[in-house]
Amino acid sequence: GGNGRGMPPGAAPAGARGARGAAQGAAPNEGQVAGALGYFHDSMVMKFTQDGKFLMQIGKVGASKGSNDVENLRLPAKIFVDKNTNEVYVADGYGNHRVIVYDADTGKYKRHWGAYGNKPDDTNLGPYNPDAPPAQQFRNPVHCAELTNDGLVYVCDRSNDRIQVFKKDGTFVKESFIAKRTLGDGSVWDIAFSKDAQQKYLYLVDGANEKIYIMLRDSLEILTSFGDGGRQPGQFYAVHSITTDSKGNIYTTETYRGQRVQRFLYKGLGTVTKQDQGTLWPRK
Repeated sequence: GGNGRGMPPGAAPAGARGARGAAQGAAPNEGQVAGALGYFHDSMVMKFTQDGKFLMQIGKVGASKGSNDVENLRLPAKIFVDKNTNEVYVADGYGNHRVIVYDADTGKYKRHWGAYGNKPDDTNLGPYNPDAPPAQQFRNPVHCAELTNDGLVYVCDRSNDRIQVFKKDGTFVKESFIAKRTLGDGSVWDIAFSKDAQQKYLYLVDGANEKIYIMLRDSLEILTSFGDGGRQPGQFYAVHSITTDSKGNIYTTETYRGQRVQRFLYKGLGTVTKQDQGTLWPRK
């Protein structure tokens, strides 16, 4: 996903103006990829072969009738493809207030839900108030929907400063608030998981407070965090997205004026000595 302006020209189909989030997880068929196009009015998911051949489109430009329109999307932020069920989960997104699931080959609608598993509602919730009762709907943007090996869907409700966790059918499981007094862009931007089979750890990007939280995935307890605002290595300027590789290394991207990728090398497990580690580089 991207918040910046001025996307470079590319080989997207006619009418597309820029991609927010490419697919996480495995593609449903070998050699195929998918991406979410959500820049301004381009509200669709498109599927391609790896050499760029167009295969399928979900949604039409500017056609969404709201969060219960199952044929169209509105500014989707990110997608995840479940290789086991051949389903694509869409965080929808910057315009709608839901997670919606489609067949990854046919584009057929499967199901959708809002916060707490409720039917989505597009009523304007007004400004976020950390002292108010938790909002019963997602705010914009619904910024990620990530599936774990044990079949749970972790959703970034960014401007509500929370993660919500669901079963695949949309049944609500639990939630956790992160830096709950964060206003504006919110604190829960993106998440990734450690590469052990149990995915014991969750990494959460907070682009407002410029840090990465390391959490126990099962309990959503924060163990520690690292990062700080700035332009130097190990600092962040609107850190936006995160992923991990097969060796456990962490990769982050930065939006707005950040415009860079950073890699943090996995060095094994150790004892947590600080709640906030600050900038990790350089270290003596």
